[in-house]
Amino acid sequence: MTGARALSRTSSGDVRIGGGRGGVGFCGRNFCFAAFILAVVVLTVLVSIYQPADPLLRPPAAASQLTSFLASTSNATFLPDGSVLRTGEDFLNSSSSAAAPFIGISDINSSSSNGAAVVPACDPAAPIDCGDPELFHLLMRAAIEALPDLHFYRFGKPVAVAGDPGSCDIDWRFRPKDAVQPMLYKDFRRFHLSRSPNCAVSVSKIEAFHSGIGARKKADEAANATELVVGEPLEDSLPAVISEAAFAAGRYLLYAGGGDRCKSMNHYLWSFLCALGEAQFLNRTLVMNMDLCLSSMYTGRGQDEEGKDFRFYFDFERLKKSASVIEQGHFWTEWGKRHKQDGLKLYYVDDIKVMPMSLVGVNDSLIMRQFSEVEPDNYWYRVCEGKTESVIQRPWHLLWKSRRLMDIVSAITSRMNWDFDSVHLVRGEKAKNTEIWPNLAADTSLEKLLVTLKDKVEEGRQLYIATREPDTSSFEPLKEAYSTYFLDDFKDLWDENSEWYLESKELNNGVPVEFDGYMRIEVDTEVFLRGKKQLETFNDLTSDCRHGVHTC
Repeated sequence: MTGARALSRTSSGDVRIGGGRGGVGFCGRNFCFAAFILAVVVLTVLVSIYQPADPLLRPPAAASQLTSFLASTSNATFLPDGSVLRTGEDFLNSSSSAAAPFIGISDINSSSSNGAAVVPACDPAAPIDCGDPELFHLLMRAAIEALPDLHFYRFGKPVAVAGDPGSCDIDWRFRPKDAVQPMLYKDFRRFHLSRSPNCAVSVSKIEAFHSGIGARKKADEAANATELVVGEPLEDSLPAVISEAAFAAGRYLLYAGGGDRCKSMNHYLWSFLCALGEAQFLNRTLVMNMDLCLSSMYTGRGQDEEGKDFRFYFDFERLKKSASVIEQGHFWTEWGKRHKQDGLKLYYVDDIKVMPMSLVGVNDSLIMRQFSEVEPDNYWYRVCEGKTESVIQRPWHLLWKSRRLMDIVSAITSRMNWDFDSVHLVRGEKAKNTEIWPNLAADTSLEKLLVTLKDKVEEGRQLYIATREPDTSSFEPLKEAYSTYFLDDFKDLWDENSEWYLESKELNNGVPVEFDGYMRIEVDTEVFLRGKKQLETFNDLTSDCRHGVHTC
């Protein structure tokens, strides 16, 4: 038979496999049988030791986790958490372009060999010229030598100080040497100068972080910069409509209603970034509600608080430069003026099961997703579940923490000279629940903490303790071995005389803004992440699992 294979037996008893006119190979009967048995044994062993990624097929401990999760009465697909989700700046890596070559002592040209600027012919009583290039080199050299744990990337020109002819202000951009993220920071300091009888100028004193206010840029100057740097003035005003024609030509996406309001901030971000991701997928402008409701888990009164501005917590300047967004109030004002006159149409969607892929061909000016009041099927993030997960990507890289809060982080770390270790200490209600966390209370007791830290942190180091413990006086014995710091040790950075307080009050139409619980968590977490050595409760201090027994 042509094109088919046939079996024939040779005179020796072997089986010949042939096709057409002749055989193409052979195999001894015993050898083939042995090979088959060996293959079965190997396959059996592999199946017995293989653990597939599918959680439904994992060992009993993992299966019990999944069962517990599926049986949860939580209204979200993730458990409420008081921690802070990582945002865009936390995902930068050291290979970023921000990690460009820094300025070192060898890069500074100076004819002075002893660290003093020499003026060939001078009047010892004359004011010091802050514009002198040689003095510029002196100030750069002094900054680099005084702050050895920083890498400097750019220096601004020195600025004379009104009423103080013996001082100059200068600004620079920097990042810590050991930083994981190549985020840039800005500092501006006042340098006090002295002149010797032979006309040599030297630096007698460098004031504290952000003391050289004469070198601080104005907001309009910072707005024209291509880089967004912690410490620069912000320009995060709400974007205005460019023109009537531009508004009429635009395409918009709006999420309305739903049960996401007053939930944890992590829940809010998970939903908000789903909406932003769909807007980008559909090539539309997201209509944003800038008013947030702060969950009671972050408030001092234990009640939900309305009227919180998105800009209190997140960097809106970066967002509006990186994504197409418009504030909801501005949008509805323009829509009311234009939708009839220009024939703008609304496409209404009231079912979360309507997937973004089915909306690609919609040409109406506004797609409005209206969510019901029945939880949890009305959560915004449900739009990004199921088949949509592989299509809609949440743009985490576009959402950064408020640079006003990050400026507080920078100030705190600068006061510790960017040279400290950090501990994240979780106790509170978790330590009281011994059924879920049986060892947490004992492992984080002061006595055990002293022993654990002795093995992990060098004695005499500066130690920042990030914790939500309301009373930190119990940690006093730690001061015998370390220079300890807590968030409230720096509360002058957000009191009524601080830059943050005044800027936030102006942003809030003259109404003072409370430094609330979520702001505290954001700052506490970010300072912790800048410690040279970072110790986490559930990774380094206790054998308990972060989410309870059998969840590691």
